[in-house]
Amino acid sequence: MSADTGIEPPGAPAEGTASEVAVGSSARGRAWRAAFFTPSGVVGSLLVLGVLVLAALATLGLTPSATDQDVSRSLLGPSGTSWFGTDQFGRDVYARVAAGLAGSLRVAVVSVAVSGVIGVALGVVAGYYRGVADRLVGILTNVLFAFPSLLLALALAATLERSWVTVSIAIAVVYVPIFARVARAPALALRSAEYVVAATAIGRSRLSTLVEHVVPNMAGLLVVQTTLSLSWAILTEASLSFLGFGTPPPAPSLGGMVYEAQTLAVVAPWMLAFPGVALVLAVVGLNLVGDALRSVLDPRRER
Repeated sequence: MSADTGIEPPGAPAEGTASEVAVGSSARGRAWRAAFFTPSGVVGSLLVLGVLVLAALATLGLTPSATDQDVSRSLLGPSGTSWFGTDQFGRDVYARVAAGLAGSLRVAVVSVAVSGVIGVALGVVAGYYRGVADRLVGILTNVLFAFPSLLLALALAATLERSWVTVSIAIAVVYVPIFARVARAPALALRSAEYVVAATAIGRSRLSTLVEHVVPNMAGLLVVQTTLSLSWAILTEASLSFLGFGTPPPAPSLGGMVYEAQTLAVVAPWMLAFPGVALVLAVVGLNLVGDALRSVLDPRRER
């Protein structure tokens, strides 16, 4: 184990007897269980599971149509036939909330995946190779950080043709510098770790050492950051939809539903309540799961 970072290189030979290794594995298992059986871990997991189930039902077509209109059933309150009531066009609010969650998760996953891959690559290269690469990445991240995140996403979404893909691209651009900053710090610390220096000394290429030793040791931090970024991406997508630059109709979006319900909140409060609650539960659930993962995967925290 490195005296500099306290992080064991992947693939390093295990020290001690087999019983000691088994005890270490058991301790890690207890740490995972302890994290997810805390109140925040349990609540977060249940909320995320509920959101995923609802989004899966909409994706698989197991909910009523989210776009079919029936004016004769407009503004009906929650009932056995329409669990969340109907909107001003007679559309089923439950179906629209489920479809909106599915759309928000799709945008969040795509945008975070793109920003994570690009941002982590830039951050790792900057932290490990230093020099010109570090300066260029620093300039890029500083320029992007100079703009408020929502304003930058709004400007990009307004410039591009309106679709869920362009919304994903706009959010990805905003989150690239965040992942770059998160990845740069551990890469900078790990480049001077003893096992990284030893791997380079025995003839390993710097790229091979980077891929096999540096990146796997920062995986915990990246998992935590990804989980938290998913919740921020959902909230950003809802904000863009509320402002009219998100997923275009007739596809439902939670932010767009909240915007449409403003003028009818007095006569049909369910139109505002259900999409708002769904958005809050999705964001809070992912944040709670992120906190639970941080307690296990973040090497800077005491075990």
